[in-house]
Amino acid sequence: MRSMARWARRVRSDEGSAAIEAAIVLPALIMFLCMAIAGGRLVTSGAKIDSAAEDAAREASIHRTAAAAQSAAQSAAAESLDDQGIECASTTVSINTGGLSVPVGQVGTVSVTVTCTVNLADLLLPGVPGAKTLTSTATSVVDQYRQRED
Repeated sequence: MRSMARWARRVRSDEGSAAIEAAIVLPALIMFLCMAIAGGRLVTSGAKIDSAAEDAAREASIHRTAAAAQSAAQSAAAESLDDQGIECASTTVSINTGGLSVPVGQVGTVSVTVTCTVNLADLLLPGVPGAKTLTSTATSVVDQYRQRED
């Protein structure tokens, strides 16, 4: 009889339930934390890529030739991304320098599109892709009275 009473108390006791609850809840908490980190990384990387596109567009708009503008925009985008500490698995900078060929006295614009692939593989989060490609486009006005090369 005594052994049955002991066994019944053990069955009804809460010993060990905390470990089981932790085993169920802890993976969900860790996954939530990793998702928050991935989301934060994407948001901050997007803002930094926006800034790099703006820097590149402004740099391209102050040059007189398309070749010089392209070179300057490439350099400005790379420098801006490096200064902000963003590491892209691959980076592409596309420049539309059509505004540099507009006649003096007319307003032209230069557009730059920066594409950066942000690595997420180090988070080891199931269901999240290993990388996410972010794109940002910025436009800068070319001074309408600035001399231009023909």
